[in-house]
Amino acid sequence: MNRSICHHLLAQCRTLRELQKIHAQAVAHGVHPHHQSVSCKIFRCYAEFGRAADARKLFDEIPRPDLVSYTSLMSLHIQLEHHREAASLFSRVVTDGHRPDGFAVVGALSAAGGVGDRQIGRAVHGLIFRLGLDSEVVVGNALVDMYNRCGKFESAVMVFDRMFLKDEITWGSMLHGYIKCSGVDSALSFFDQMPEKAVVAWTALITGHVQAKKPVRALELFGRMILEGHRPTHVTIVGVLSACADIGALDLGRVIHGYGSKCNASTNIIVTNALMDMYAKGGCIEMAFSMFQEVQLKDTFTWTTMISCCTVQGDGRKALELFREMLRSGVVPNSVTFISVLSACSHAGLIEEGRELFGTMRETYNINPQLEHYGCMIDLLGRGGLLEEAEVLITDMNVEPDIVIWRSLLSACLVHRNDRLAEIAGKEIIKREPGDDGVYVLLWNIYASSNKWREAREMRQQMLTRKIFKKPGCSWIEVDGVVHEFLVEDKTHDARGEIYEILESMTRQFKMDLRSYSWEQEQYGSSIFIDEEIIV
Repeated sequence: MNRSICHHLLAQCRTLRELQKIHAQAVAHGVHPHHQSVSCKIFRCYAEFGRAADARKLFDEIPRPDLVSYTSLMSLHIQLEHHREAASLFSRVVTDGHRPDGFAVVGALSAAGGVGDRQIGRAVHGLIFRLGLDSEVVVGNALVDMYNRCGKFESAVMVFDRMFLKDEITWGSMLHGYIKCSGVDSALSFFDQMPEKAVVAWTALITGHVQAKKPVRALELFGRMILEGHRPTHVTIVGVLSACADIGALDLGRVIHGYGSKCNASTNIIVTNALMDMYAKGGCIEMAFSMFQEVQLKDTFTWTTMISCCTVQGDGRKALELFREMLRSGVVPNSVTFISVLSACSHAGLIEEGRELFGTMRETYNINPQLEHYGCMIDLLGRGGLLEEAEVLITDMNVEPDIVIWRSLLSACLVHRNDRLAEIAGKEIIKREPGDDGVYVLLWNIYASSNKWREAREMRQQMLTRKIFKKPGCSWIEVDGVVHEFLVEDKTHDARGEIYEILESMTRQFKMDLRSYSWEQEQYGSSIFIDEEIIV
């Protein structure tokens, strides 16, 4: 075998087994490692097959790797999410005297974005200018993506504005940046300016609104998308089903289910999981369980979704039973599974079972508890009145407790009348989020129920001084397939005249009913206030 034959065989190579045979023959005939071009080609073939260890070993044996080999190994590291290694390789490209091309700098920018290191990204950006690569669209796209992933949205906007040529990827990257860094309202304004709105862009915007807890607008956007003739992907369907689940729009969810069936999207396991979640949250647990039973190959996500469905419905014992069945079937639970089953134990008051599961996470499945798992345990112990044990668990946590954990403890203190811990939890919440109106209200309720009126007045004074007001409540209702959203004292609904007329009629009737009873102040110890009137 000579060098030409080896190159020809490598060009025809289609399987890893063939590559290993060619490699062995090249070594036997002395072609590798004595011919650099052959060694580089063999290395790149291993990289294309995703054999990271073999590729790296060969790469280190090459005396002077060419630029293509460097780029291939960088791409392999990026695919494996070894971003630091990829960035280090790019440094070697420069120090070895190679002139990076567009592919190499794109890899370096992807590595910088992967680790969120804007210093590396800026250094590569400066090199791009010196090399004159800034006019290439693919390089500009990589810069926009890198700055967005590093949280430097202003720099991404600057790069975007200076790009002479923009393609679909450019606009899509900027849209993701707006969603991540500037909010969905700004993203929607940017979306309306886009010259072409591909399905990927629609899906990103819809999913962004779902994640931003704006499900009604997400559904409105989906309606616009269909009217403009776009065919949703299974990712789009999942986002829309999540929006339906969030607001309990079961009828609309059934319509989406039917639409997904026509598009063959409902056969996708991810869509099936989303449908199960939507039906369960809509109160149709039988339909969710029926779909679950029809899935032939249930993976971890399918089991986790069904366990979560039972948790949502408050059936903690059924959730725990499913978890045990999952283990018997040989499916290994993941971190999200434990969040669902621990939450189920919390809602069902299964304290001993919850403790046991929490212990097996690290011991049996090598899963280190995260904030969400600790949050479930704090909620479980708080509901059971084991507040001192919850306090010890917070102290022993291997991560810093967040505001959700402290708020969970505070709520438990309100139920079980533990003023000492309530003050500790409340102060921790205020320290982290001084503008959170809920904690002031909860603390005020605790002080008032304990007749600590001086502390209650101080809490009210803090709200006034910091200009903090209780946020208005929000609710949704679905009528004939249309979702209606309401805020407290809402004046924007089209049927507001009829709504408030009925409310006033109900209020008058309520007052009349109250006056028909004889209330004894000595028995109840307080009066009932309605508007400005006192009913005794």
